[in-house]
Amino acid sequence: MDEAIEELGKIDFHHPYTPYGVQEQFMKTVYEVLQQGGGQVGILESPTGTGKSLSLICAALTWLRNHKRSEFESFVAEAANELKNEPDWIVDRMLKRKREEILKQWEEREARLKKIRAKEKLMEGRGTKRRRLEENNSERNEDADDEDEWLLKDDDALLDSDNSSSFSKETRNLMEKLGFGALQAKQDDEDMGENEVKVYYTSRTHSQLAQFISELRRPAFPASLPDSLLKNNPNTEPEGVKHIPLSSRQRLCINPSVSRLGSLPTINDRCTELQKPTSKDKCQFVPNADNLGLTHQFRDNALAILPDIEDLFALGKKLQVCPYYASRAAVSGAEIITLPYPLLLQKAARDALGIKLDGNVVIIDEAHNIMDAVANVYASEISLGELKRARQMLGAYVGKFGKKLKGENRVMVAQVARVVDGLSDWLGGTLKLKNEHGTADPNALLRSKSIDQINIYKLIQYIQDSKLAYKIEGYVAQAESQDTNDTSTIFSSTPVLHTLLSFLISLNNLSSEGRIFYHRISPEDVKLSYLLLSPTHAFSSIVSSARAVILAGGTMSPFEDYTAHLFPDLTENKVTTLSCGHVIPPTNLCVWTLASSGPKNDNKSAEFEFSFQKRSDKSMIQDLGIAILNLCTVVPDGVVVFFPSYGYLDQVVNTWSVPSADQPKALWEKLQMKKAVFRETKGGSSDEVLGQYNEAILEDKGRMNDKSSSTPRRNGALLLSVVGGKMSEGINFSDRLGRCVVIVGLPYPNINSPDWKARIEYIESTALEHLKATHPSMPQSEALAGAKQTAREFYENACMRAVNQSIGRAIRHRNDYAAIVLVDRRFATNRIRGKLPHWIRGSIVEESENRGLGQMMGKLSGFFRSKRLSTST
Repeated sequence: MDEAIEELGKIDFHHPYTPYGVQEQFMKTVYEVLQQGGGQVGILESPTGTGKSLSLICAALTWLRNHKRSEFESFVAEAANELKNEPDWIVDRMLKRKREEILKQWEEREARLKKIRAKEKLMEGRGTKRRRLEENNSERNEDADDEDEWLLKDDDALLDSDNSSSFSKETRNLMEKLGFGALQAKQDDEDMGENEVKVYYTSRTHSQLAQFISELRRPAFPASLPDSLLKNNPNTEPEGVKHIPLSSRQRLCINPSVSRLGSLPTINDRCTELQKPTSKDKCQFVPNADNLGLTHQFRDNALAILPDIEDLFALGKKLQVCPYYASRAAVSGAEIITLPYPLLLQKAARDALGIKLDGNVVIIDEAHNIMDAVANVYASEISLGELKRARQMLGAYVGKFGKKLKGENRVMVAQVARVVDGLSDWLGGTLKLKNEHGTADPNALLRSKSIDQINIYKLIQYIQDSKLAYKIEGYVAQAESQDTNDTSTIFSSTPVLHTLLSFLISLNNLSSEGRIFYHRISPEDVKLSYLLLSPTHAFSSIVSSARAVILAGGTMSPFEDYTAHLFPDLTENKVTTLSCGHVIPPTNLCVWTLASSGPKNDNKSAEFEFSFQKRSDKSMIQDLGIAILNLCTVVPDGVVVFFPSYGYLDQVVNTWSVPSADQPKALWEKLQMKKAVFRETKGGSSDEVLGQYNEAILEDKGRMNDKSSSTPRRNGALLLSVVGGKMSEGINFSDRLGRCVVIVGLPYPNINSPDWKARIEYIESTALEHLKATHPSMPQSEALAGAKQTAREFYENACMRAVNQSIGRAIRHRNDYAAIVLVDRRFATNRIRGKLPHWIRGSIVEESENRGLGQMMGKLSGFFRSKRLSTST
């Protein structure tokens, strides 16, 4: 073990800058997890501003290149072993020939890519190649008046036109080997890397992926071949990283007649429809035998330029080849593949894209919300209003084509109508119930209108294979646009039949891990929603397949939930955890627990506890306002306050807006005199509020420098936000925008909501089963207590992950500094404090929970005074 650690210390990670100590620690841990392999999992926390993305890149690609070199050496050794009974001169000659073949193949590929890179540098700057994703909605180029496009084929035509996506993976593989199918995956002999280990990197949003790709362009790595093979080539340059981003048709389709359709399900259906043998309108962009050269040109260009999604789109348009399909041809030669959460987390999406995780590395960034992400990928919902719209559309379609429908088509369309009627009837009944939300019994749901007599699995297959939803929605949208003489509205309506299909898939895949809920959204409307209660089963296919999985994030604490609910069956030696410190010096952070308005020994001081039972106390809300008013006096520039919910923020502002008997001027008015005040509203524009907040801080600085200004001088701005809202994740409050972050209370989810009730019950039951299986002699009462504690930990951890994500908005780079104030006595308990990130816990002012508002003001005044002095010298 000591030798392994010593070897790690000698590794050059090829970081483009001199890495900080925490970055070195982070890279070594990533490298060690990948090197161990065998299904190893790393849960790594590195605070925002510590260069996490670049560290991930340097560690993963350094390991990958070293692994490739090692694999080559092993391959040569195995080949020599197989020839051990042959004369030495034959062995030497055979090995020399093999080395020369590999080197020649590598050199030809690198020369090809180098030529493309040189050509790229001569072109216009990258910025001129950008296009807005909205440009997908180009003009139509097909005749929308041709109603035969929407007519369902009869049985024979449907069988002939069936797309290979409806067959099993094994059948599709056989079809490809035999030469059937529109797209052949076979690569030419020049392609390398098909069986080599790859790194699959995923993050939550496309903007985060684009940021990662920009970081990917910074470092340079040595060649993937051993030095012994390259020693005769003194001009060997660093080998470029081969990267391919994957995305949906919605972002990559270059066919205007398809991309204009808007919704992803509709685009998917139309795309596959155009590839059927019976389709009269073929898509000219899909790779085939006629444009194989263009597909290879696309592949080489993509592997040469480290593209993002916009680059792939532009390249596809330039070469007139579909980037969605052509990017697959480049996957085998890529070293790192980037893709958004849904394409990695959902097995069906991985299979559709041909993503094979076996033996490969998976890196999941921003993984603090991975459990919610898995649940969201498998979630579905449909409302009564949507079902009524679906029934209306079915009626219009049958009215037009009913007499032409034959055999199975007629039966299946009738079954879809019956399912819609049954779900509508059940939902209509819930409008009469007293409770606005609750859990739906799937058996009762299926008994409505005798839906349970229908083979739902067969119906789903029919809808998918026949593209029924696309045809009905397409016809109705066209008919409605003709009525209004507005052709731009085609497919602009919500694809309700695709929504129905998604819900039917959830209904058909019900298991102990899923539940269905109803929720009233208005006096006339109610919705059904499917929720995956546990991500264990869905995530297990990733962990069991991959060589190694890295879960990385800025605020991963607390760690326990990932091991307990994502991979509970992994042994301890298969999981590596790391919580890095921050790159800032300790003097740049001041964390204070404000448990009461005065010192603990002062009987008159009011205690702060914003639990659901106590948070409506108007006296405590007033004391909170006084504390924030005092903070605004000593904290320069920006102060961001996070509240538990939008409803409570509204309640607090309303209380502050009313003058009291002893204070004729309301607290709200006093706050506005100290700083420009902004607040986040539910459903409001966060960009607009952030822009105004930012502008107020910058303008305030300008007024302070302008001695002649008659405008009242205010000390920066105050932003009132919500934990879990738009401001709490992904927003950068660096430097002057966030000199102080205040967390008010603990934002526990509503445990009385149906979904959280179901989650808690599920966790208790599975924990109880696990305890009985692993500790058969444990008394029942003790097992029950342990199960309830497991559920409580999960509930509490969900709260603390949200808190930690909000706290993470404060410090964004090495020279940044800020104060963090935790307003609630519960932040002083060991249980809650232990769930804060390591770098926060280490900066909490000792005994601050006992010292009250007055001493906090003195501490913060000194903290910011020292920063003013250090920046002025």
